[in-house]
Amino acid sequence: MKRFDIVRKRKWFFLVSVILSIAGIISMLVTGFNLGTDFKAGTRVQVQLGAGFNTSEVVRMFDELGLKGSHLTTAGNQGEVAVVRLADQITPEQEASIKKELKANFPNSQDPEIVSVNPEVAKEMTRKAFYALMAASIGIILYMAIRFEYRFAISGVISLLQVVLLVVSIFALFRIEIDLPFIAAILTIVGYSIHDTIVIFDRIREKMKFAKVKTKSELEDLVNDSLWETMNRSVNTILTVIFAAGALWLLGGQAIRNFSLALLIGLIIGGMSSILIASQLWVTWRARSLKEAK
Repeated sequence: MKRFDIVRKRKWFFLVSVILSIAGIISMLVTGFNLGTDFKAGTRVQVQLGAGFNTSEVVRMFDELGLKGSHLTTAGNQGEVAVVRLADQITPEQEASIKKELKANFPNSQDPEIVSVNPEVAKEMTRKAFYALMAASIGIILYMAIRFEYRFAISGVISLLQVVLLVVSIFALFRIEIDLPFIAAILTIVGYSIHDTIVIFDRIREKMKFAKVKTKSELEDLVNDSLWETMNRSVNTILTVIFAAGALWLLGGQAIRNFSLALLIGLIIGGMSSILIASQLWVTWRARSLKEAK
């Protein structure tokens, strides 16, 4: 059976990739980010009140405590968890008052989880998250440049950065909170995606050792064969992790829900990017060097 020619259709993949990237950037500029308490100064109060609790009563309680500007969202499978975000840090006295009023107004409520972050800590966390992503990217470039060649390295990193961009833009578009577990998910996605890309690049490199590629058409055939020879492994690996991430998202607790959702979305996009973008960038770049050599 004739295999679908992935490589010679790369212009369409590039077009879709560019459109999605532009749409992602626009969504981030328009909607902004729903930053969690880890990256934005303030206080988060999370408490389990039971399904069907009165949200207006919770907001009124915080207003009466003098904590204006509170933002309430619900969480949990049945919306039984109240998550209240306050713009400012609270004092120990205010924290004690919150706990006391919650018990008085909602006798069946559990002890609240209260996290308060000052502006300096929030800035430091944001800075460290950015450094972590940059360090991962630089490490990948150096490893792939040494193991393969600079074209492989740069093509792989461009593909990875687009994956990160799309995951972040989806979270921005749907106003999903971005917190430290989200950053952990992004770094995990980077690891899995580059691993899959390296497998494809390694097969291309092995074939290049024994094939005397002289024309663009021969190069495209070689890369297309490499993609299909590694396709089963790529798909099976990604599906295995997707099933695990999906189970975490459906059955895991609220604390890891955003992590598992980011992981689920990122693995799908990352797997497609490894096959449809990374190797296509390399073959386009390598084909130009063939023309120059000729």
